[in-house]
Amino acid sequence: MSASYKLIQKKHPQKKNEPAKWYAVPNSAKPLAQKAMTRAATSNTTMAPIELEAAMELLAAFIPQQLQQGHTVNVPGMGTFRLAFKSEGVEKIDDFRPEKMIKSPRILFTPAKELKDKLLQGLSFENGGVLENKVSYASLADYRKAKGLPTPAPGGSGGTGGGTGSGGQGENPLG
Repeated sequence: MSASYKLIQKKHPQKKNEPAKWYAVPNSAKPLAQKAMTRAATSNTTMAPIELEAAMELLAAFIPQQLQQGHTVNVPGMGTFRLAFKSEGVEKIDDFRPEKMIKSPRILFTPAKELKDKLLQGLSFENGGVLENKVSYASLADYRKAKGLPTPAPGGSGGTGGGTGSGGQGENPLG
């Protein structure tokens, strides 16, 4: 399975004086509409798409209710949802005011090991274009052609190479 990426030029947030570098970012397509997703997910099963749709709606109503009650919600095979927030500290316990001192509430999702393993096993990457100055090029070859840049020799860098590399100094600091 190949995941598509786009190359975009960004400055490192902590190194604003350094020149911008090219980073890969996921080339995300629009999500499937709910009906299309439930039809695809239930194909080759005995479950009707409307049943999955109803179950998903029930789960979507259940998760916020449980999180507000302080529970962590584990969805088997998918992962765990939990509530998180930041808080200011006080020296005296009686000075704590939750309405003013608890900030940035958010929902955190931790994918299940099975989900991560299924996704990452055999994953490779392919170039899905270049985005520069709000101009989107369909491919790296189109970008090179538009900019009058030479095409690298076969086996050189900049192709559609795969792999999941471990990062390093050139790793995208923004995600």
